[in-house]
Amino acid sequence: MQSIVEVKNLSKHYKNISAVDKLSFTVYEGDVYGFLGQNGAGKSTTIRMLLTLIQPTEGSINLFGLKLNAYRKEILQSIGAIIEKPDVYKYLSAYNNLKLFARMSGAHRTEKELLQQLDMVGLKERAHDKVHTFSQGMKQRLGIAIALIHNPRLIILDEPTNGLDPQGIADIRNLILHLSREMKKTLLVSSHLLNEMEQVATRLLIIDKGKKLVEGTTAELFDPSQILIELETLNNAEAFKLITNSNWQSALQPKRNNSLVLKIHRNIIPDFHVWLVQHNIKILSLQSRHSLEDYFLQVTSGEQHVAAFAN
Repeated sequence: MQSIVEVKNLSKHYKNISAVDKLSFTVYEGDVYGFLGQNGAGKSTTIRMLLTLIQPTEGSINLFGLKLNAYRKEILQSIGAIIEKPDVYKYLSAYNNLKLFARMSGAHRTEKELLQQLDMVGLKERAHDKVHTFSQGMKQRLGIAIALIHNPRLIILDEPTNGLDPQGIADIRNLILHLSREMKKTLLVSSHLLNEMEQVATRLLIIDKGKKLVEGTTAELFDPSQILIELETLNNAEAFKLITNSNWQSALQPKRNNSLVLKIHRNIIPDFHVWLVQHNIKILSLQSRHSLEDYFLQVTSGEQHVAAFAN
């Protein structure tokens, strides 16, 4: 499998702050690579270094098998990117924006090809409307059309669903899936919306405070035999004390909200339930949790991250 992005020991320091700290990861051809972390985790700083917008303090970046610092021009010609909100001309139409950016990138596109590009992102019917009349989601889709105008091998999207309503988020999700499955593009997508990335990513990287926590496929990160159980009782303090002094103690995970959390094999969940009843624990709720958000909370420091991923 060919690597498209290879990052090794990448760091970016600002005086006493380490925005990115010895980060290493690999994106392979055909990946939808989910680059995950709460706001301020170092995602945008890393992407800006990939695009040579800022220089790393240390470390190396190879793209398409070439060293970025030695082959910058050739590499950037094969990348399409949106950093934060797309920078478009609001008083030009979608079509004229796309035509202008095609000319600037050196891509020679016919009117038919430009309209096909707008059709792909769902904007053909609004092709000749001025962009200032567009919703934020439509502007995001236009930005993606512009990023694709030179047929890049790698597409980098930094928080593409920021500020969008549910329909706008769904539109971007479907577009990412189309780019991956139908157009066979490689995508690196940063986000703090874990439930969205769970639906589109083939591989994931989770970072926190500039450091890599885990990297791998969803199958590698989520062992279906190991389930997170969220337990709420009439007296959680009593239940916690009882579990701590039992054979179930090793299954305890950091608390989440007011609930107790355990990680156990799915086949022994019934045994755990029986054990609780036998010890007169009054159960209010016993729920299995097995999502990307739950996994993130498990591998990071837990409760303090909940608010950052709630929106």
